[in-house]
Amino acid sequence: MNAKVVLNELATKYPGKVIIKNDEENPTEILCEIEPTKEHSDYSLAVSVIDKSVPHIHKKLTETYKVIRGKLKLNVGDEIINLTQGQEYVIKPGQTHWAEGDETWIECYSTPGWIPEDHTLA
Repeated sequence: MNAKVVLNELATKYPGKVIIKNDEENPTEILCEIEPTKEHSDYSLAVSVIDKSVPHIHKKLTETYKVIRGKLKLNVGDEIINLTQGQEYVIKPGQTHWAEGDETWIECYSTPGWIPEDHTLA
């Protein structure tokens, strides 16, 4: 992932929004909080640029991944879902999941809003 280019594009498209790298030295996922939970607890919206996310589970929230650029290989439990631009998939609470792409851009809509306490590494 060309993190410098991705960070610049996110900052340009979403000025003033919080941008988070999953690894400072070698990020494989960069997330931009578009509508964070702190603004409304019932949902959150983020844009994530993914090479590979870390397997994780959410206890309470439902996530909808929508591909906005590129192709995404979404691993949910034992299932592999291949998504292309415009396609989406709903991940239910308790489902172990992670994603793989090539600087793939997705919208991630969460209900209720994402909080760290609901995110557990698998």
